[in-house]
Amino acid sequence: MTTQSAQPDLLYSEEEEALRAAVRDLLADHCDAPGVIARTESGAPHDRAAWKALADGMGLAGLLVPESLGGQGATHREAAVVLEELGRAVAPVPYLTSAVVATEALLACAADDLLGELASGRRIGALAVALNIAPGGAYKVVRHEGGTLHGEVTGIADAAAADVLLVPADDGGLYAVEAGAATVTPQVSLDLTRPLATVTLDGASGRLLGDAGPAVRRALRAGAGLLASEQYGLAEWTLTETVRYLKERKQFNRPVGGFQALKHRLAQLWLEVVNLRAAARNAADALSTGEDADVAVAVAQAFAAPVAVHAAEEALQLHGGIGMTWEHPVHLYLKRAKADSIAYGTAGAHREALAGLIDLQAP
Repeated sequence: MTTQSAQPDLLYSEEEEALRAAVRDLLADHCDAPGVIARTESGAPHDRAAWKALADGMGLAGLLVPESLGGQGATHREAAVVLEELGRAVAPVPYLTSAVVATEALLACAADDLLGELASGRRIGALAVALNIAPGGAYKVVRHEGGTLHGEVTGIADAAAADVLLVPADDGGLYAVEAGAATVTPQVSLDLTRPLATVTLDGASGRLLGDAGPAVRRALRAGAGLLASEQYGLAEWTLTETVRYLKERKQFNRPVGGFQALKHRLAQLWLEVVNLRAAARNAADALSTGEDADVAVAVAQAFAAPVAVHAAEEALQLHGGIGMTWEHPVHLYLKRAKADSIAYGTAGAHREALAGLIDLQAP
């Protein structure tokens, strides 16, 4: 007799809703739209105050870290709720890159001391793998020679904010390198709230943490899976704000939202966003239980990117002239959606991976 696997729980618990409310209140104080726009125009795009409040004040940097190591001992479901709210605010904080991706790599290597430091928020970590690499994809490594590391990797998200870099080397190891021992050069990034950088190592010393292969794969899978929650938060905000605006904006002495053509566009977008929520919740639940996680992540990412981009594009168009201005925040959402659409693998790459996972061969 075979036992049926438990069905995924896509609903939010009371604790998750309470967490959402707390994070939303915090971000309302720290990441209002004018403040985020002003920060992207400065030389310091990362919001250190917001990060300190999230990591130190609320302990959210350690959600995925066991309590025995100084974390909260929570699951990917709670981390997904946080990322939904960060997506709604387009918050310029390194939560996905440090509290999820770097943390997952350290969990795979059992690097307890560094895990405790990242969980407390005292330090920020970044995995030195380009943001566009999908789980299981080939990534660039640096050269390990004479006990030091040499080479250059590009497209590293939030490297400028990191205190420690997790660097894969050609000997198969994953090394912890102090950010001060590397040269971090900002790159021109479409999404100014999640800046990219080039990391150059010229004889930097690194501490061997473990095997890079499984650690990087685990980290990128979690990053891809929980990125869908960020994309859902982004899409949900743009839809809500667009509906609100169309109820207020009048044309021919009636609300623009009353025109049937726009109603149809918004109804279609609402269906897409609701389906995205289900896919993102399924990925978060699968990551927390380990049940069919590869399939759930591939499904979520195959669906998430087109929906988030569509929602942001519709918001820009339906806000009319005001949406085209730099002062309105919708451009931040469109840039984040576009950048997220290639982060941790494109939708096409995830569809291809999904076909292999379910043995669906291409014609």
